[in-house]
Amino acid sequence: MTTAGTGTPIAPGRARPAARVPAGIPAPPPVPSSVPAGVPAPLHAGAASNGTGEIRFAALGDSLTAGLGDPVAGGWRGWAALLAPGLAAEPSAVSLLNCSRSGALTKDVVEEQLPRALDHRPHLASVVIGANDTLRGTFDIETVARRLDAVVGELRAHDAQVLTACLPDPGRMLGLPWPLARPLGRRMAALNQVVHALSERYGAVHLHAARHPWVADRAAWSADRLHPSELGHRLLAREFHDLLATRGLSDGEPPSTTPGGPGPGAAASVRWMATKGTRWVADRCTDLLPDLLRLAGRETRHRLAGTDGLLDLRSRDATARALARLEGTSLGQ
Repeated sequence: MTTAGTGTPIAPGRARPAARVPAGIPAPPPVPSSVPAGVPAPLHAGAASNGTGEIRFAALGDSLTAGLGDPVAGGWRGWAALLAPGLAAEPSAVSLLNCSRSGALTKDVVEEQLPRALDHRPHLASVVIGANDTLRGTFDIETVARRLDAVVGELRAHDAQVLTACLPDPGRMLGLPWPLARPLGRRMAALNQVVHALSERYGAVHLHAARHPWVADRAAWSADRLHPSELGHRLLAREFHDLLATRGLSDGEPPSTTPGGPGPGAAASVRWMATKGTRWVADRCTDLLPDLLRLAGRETRHRLAGTDGLLDLRSRDATARALARLEGTSLGQ
């Protein structure tokens, strides 16, 4: 496997595939599954057509895709690097360009990462982004949905097969008290619902990681409880590979799920929270904190009045409106 350089940004060019936007919010699938709509051609078919035999893979996203939690000499590895060699029978035929960076928002993917990815002319592209948007006071599900639609639609219009995933909400993973966790949980649920709908719309290979059994395994998470450990990254890579193999999209060996060393224990988590965790949360919440406190106050008032179900309904309605308004949009609108 080779790792590509950064490349020169280019402007997206082709029109999008015909779109079908759901009128409402589809229910999450009960078990992890790929989305059956729009099965694309095998990766090796695209590689053969360009005469090089090379399979190009572009990974777009935030710290999850950048590999945080899976340290190697000189930096981070992560699930995308673990997945890449198994995309082809000959690992050296795969060229990976990892465009992701820690702290990235959907805006960064549209403006910075997508042009780089398109310049790589990928046969396969992963888009796992949005968690950082939910941790901002400016979070707006319609804006996030429009950006995700632009990214996934443009990649598909350029003949890239797309990988997507939905993820568990950070409030639950951090064990926050319910007045704080519930608003964040709603935001993540809205984000995941958009990812479900867009995956169906564009025939993406979708991993329903939010409800996957291994999510509850403490060993699958690093000391910060937000990023996968080496084991977690290996499990993500293996699940993506299994989905691709099921659809005839990967020819290589599946990634190993055996870590190279022991995972983080309870003591590591305590040390992280004591030495870095508080600062990490404070840095991430500089923008969010005032809004989150307001949301927590509203949550408490509705809980005491027995009307907290209204907050769930409003969130679902906002997500449904966001999805309905995607019809006819284009990149940059």
